[in-house]
Amino acid sequence: MSDLFGAAGLEQDAPRPLADRLRPTKLSEVVGQDHLLAKGAPLRRMLDAGRLSSLVLWGPPGVGKTTIARLLAKDAHLEFEQISAIFSGVADLRKVFERAKARRAAGKGTLLFVDEIHRFNKAQQDSFLPHVESGGITLVGATTENPSFELNAALLSRAQVFTLNRLDDAALELLLKRAEKEEARDLPLTEEARELMRNMADGDGRFMLNLAEEIFAEPEGRAPIEPKELAVIVQRRAPVYDKSDESHYNLASALQKSIRGSDVDAALYWAARMVVGGEDPKFIFRRLIVVASEDVGNADPQALPLAIAAKDAYEFLGQPEGEIALGQLVTYLATAPKSNRAYVAFHNAKAAAKETGSLMPPMHAVNAPTKLMKQLGYHKGYEYDHDAEDGFAGLNYFPEAMPRRKFYQPSQYGFDKEIAKRLDYWDRKRREKSGS
Repeated sequence: MSDLFGAAGLEQDAPRPLADRLRPTKLSEVVGQDHLLAKGAPLRRMLDAGRLSSLVLWGPPGVGKTTIARLLAKDAHLEFEQISAIFSGVADLRKVFERAKARRAAGKGTLLFVDEIHRFNKAQQDSFLPHVESGGITLVGATTENPSFELNAALLSRAQVFTLNRLDDAALELLLKRAEKEEARDLPLTEEARELMRNMADGDGRFMLNLAEEIFAEPEGRAPIEPKELAVIVQRRAPVYDKSDESHYNLASALQKSIRGSDVDAALYWAARMVVGGEDPKFIFRRLIVVASEDVGNADPQALPLAIAAKDAYEFLGQPEGEIALGQLVTYLATAPKSNRAYVAFHNAKAAAKETGSLMPPMHAVNAPTKLMKQLGYHKGYEYDHDAEDGFAGLNYFPEAMPRRKFYQPSQYGFDKEIAKRLDYWDRKRREKSGS
């Protein structure tokens, strides 16, 4: 029997992947998460106080969620149970809870680690609640999705959420040095290729070590690998961007805020990230049309028609020429003067409309198509502005029972400044004509 296991590569000394061999054995060895694990940090304080509570680890792939959960169980002297929400169902959960109950009766606690916990439906998530509340299990969920959107409020109220960072360049380099120490030799890479490999990993430590393992498989004594050759050997990793998940909205938000902040180069970067990630161009242009109206507004009235023209140009040209129009639009919006005063004005007007209800327009503001309506005073007192002196009759068009309100107050930037002059002129003429 042992020969069969040996033939299958399952003996005790069977080769293990590099990432598995370098898996930390204590929390101090976990890289890139000092904000949670260093002395005085939240998770370290929990362990030092001997009160590990249920929690959710939220972060991108390959940053140590599973490893941290395993080491938390070790340090808290809890039995470690692991399930995946992708492959487990109600029957699996029931067995886990029964084992946890038996351990508790024997004086041993259980840390249940649930990978991809957001994949469980509401009923499955609710099934954890009584066991968490009774202390039967300490739940540690792992998710790459925003818990606020994907997890039940009841479960979130019983578990603290901790955000794990994508691994930065220094953390990835530390992993490479550990890999080299484990293999007792340096990676055959030029400095430029080494930097490119860290960029390819995109903050994912597990992927970084898998790349390193591929490079270690190259013949020893070979010439250092240049960046172009590295790209051929390992292939370039696609950017981490899922059009259906939170990064879809994160990048759109970064694009709009960069434009709003007049950071043209950052705006170009985020737009490019979305394009390279395969985002639907219609979604990008919809967001930019919103920006043209909400953030640029009347400070540059040409922004909105240009945004619509750029969208039409993209649809007419297709790829890749259509991206020229996208780039032009992003640079135009980011460098345009900004004003959200029209957006704010309409928001305030809507609030006033909800407050005041169904007030009737003033009589001079409504038509009188019938004799009865004329008898009732409809249209009485109306003055045709085009026939008035200066083309302005100065009538008040608010409901008679409603004091005038000033919703629109243009800024002093771009064309907004000219609009402000017009409003001041009309306000002055209106006061003159009303005698106030």
